[in-house]
Amino acid sequence: MREARDRPDDDAAPRLLVVGSGAAGLTAALGAAARGARVTVLTKSTLGHTATDRAQGGIAAMTRDLPGGQPLDTPQLHARDTEAAGAGLCNAEVVRGVVADSPEAITLLTEHGVSFDRVAGPGSPWVQGLEGAHSVPRILHAGGDATGRVIQEALTARVREASASGGMSVQEYTLVTGILQRGGTVSGVTARSVDPAGRLGPEHVLAAEHVVLATGGAGHLYPFTTNPEVATGDGIALALRAGAAVRDLEFLQFHPTALAEPGSFLISEAVRGEGAVLRNHRGERFMLGVDPRAELAPRDVVARAIAAERASAPGAHVVLDCTAVPVPDGLTRAEHLARRFPTIDQALRDRGIDWSREPVPVSPAAHYLMGGIATDAAGRTTVPGLWAAGECAATGLHGANRLASNSLLEAVVFGERVGRLVAAAPADPASWPASDRHDAHPTPSDRHTTCGSTAPFTRAALQAVMWQGAGVVRTEVGLAETQRALDGWLAASSSEGPRADAETLAEHEDRNLLTVARELVRAARQRIESCGAHHRADDPASTGSQ
Repeated sequence: MREARDRPDDDAAPRLLVVGSGAAGLTAALGAAARGARVTVLTKSTLGHTATDRAQGGIAAMTRDLPGGQPLDTPQLHARDTEAAGAGLCNAEVVRGVVADSPEAITLLTEHGVSFDRVAGPGSPWVQGLEGAHSVPRILHAGGDATGRVIQEALTARVREASASGGMSVQEYTLVTGILQRGGTVSGVTARSVDPAGRLGPEHVLAAEHVVLATGGAGHLYPFTTNPEVATGDGIALALRAGAAVRDLEFLQFHPTALAEPGSFLISEAVRGEGAVLRNHRGERFMLGVDPRAELAPRDVVARAIAAERASAPGAHVVLDCTAVPVPDGLTRAEHLARRFPTIDQALRDRGIDWSREPVPVSPAAHYLMGGIATDAAGRTTVPGLWAAGECAATGLHGANRLASNSLLEAVVFGERVGRLVAAAPADPASWPASDRHDAHPTPSDRHTTCGSTAPFTRAALQAVMWQGAGVVRTEVGLAETQRALDGWLAASSSEGPRADAETLAEHEDRNLLTVARELVRAARQRIESCGAHHRADDPASTGSQ
């Protein structure tokens, strides 16, 4: 366990280091700084290069008591939908707390400059959409399908304003490489600068009493992902090496509808909420025979059904058909789709696809990791002084499968919660109540002694192995083969595996991906039954099911 060295005077050290710059990280930074904490935001890229920036679907919230809100919704309905999607593994207390805080989250975002779409201009009701497994329309949007980008830009602007006025500091192109501890309590991080060519500078120390990990997910474990290039499991790997507990890593959500082409991008669930349907290579609307909710079934159900259709015959494909989407009076279908989904519309047109007239080929893609760093309802990990929020955290909200558009809500609620609590936290995080900690499994090393693979390590090789053996549908045989390959790379010399003393950002990211891959596969092998996003084809209860 590493300890801080060359620590400057406490007065000169930032009290809080936020690692990551998406909705969770920036909300935490703003919340803590507003309450007087000394805050530094660290990100390996730019502030705006995040998964939040790519979020299209919107943000789910119980807005009944807000002006312009959804009168038909209740906290009980939102909680019930969340727990149903989570397949019984949600933490009910966390679910109730997040739903209860959702109106405050929307108010906070509007105060930070986010303008949510309204039916007919200022003062009119919000546009609230329906997505899979929601019982009422409760999804708020901003900029049509650019909700995440609008939120990211608003929070980024506020952070840059705070930085310019001395309210916090920001260090872009700074890679955090380790969590430092003193006496079992966080005392800072080690970090390295990243130059334009991706080379890493010398390691240096940043001291702090608290560290918030808000680094996003690990979508680049797989060749098909909706995640940005920065989603390489960094925070989870940092937490593992620091001795923090992780949980539920087997639960990785594959979004059903990414464009089935290289460089895939998300085609939001909101498109199906508007009336688009899925058809197989015979033109059949196959989801009608899979689930009563058809295209609006939970994501894991839809993703497995699409995967099964694609695997049913050589060259079989699945398309998203928008040609029957209802169109408001006075608009053509092309105009309506362009207004409602401007980001998707432009991306498809850039590829020569007119989705108002022709179907769009789709495929499942790695989208969201429900598991991650184990936290309590306050965002605290098992290591005193270490917090986690956003996709890298396993708060208990999502259970085995995330309800659509609950991720931005969780990021804002937990970001604000962590920021508020850090600002009020005792100077010595070791005083955290023991009852709020979790049992951690032993910290893994980065090397195994069992060599199961002789193939040279590349990220593409890792992604292919994970897609084949730990993808949408899993078996013990496939998972065991995947683990042997991972063990081989972990045991190999630096010439065949990712180096622990990486000199480039890509090498360090590869090491993090391999660390997280090993833990994901370990968790998937331990859970022998199908549950939520984790589907075991060799589970007898799964026979014949989607």
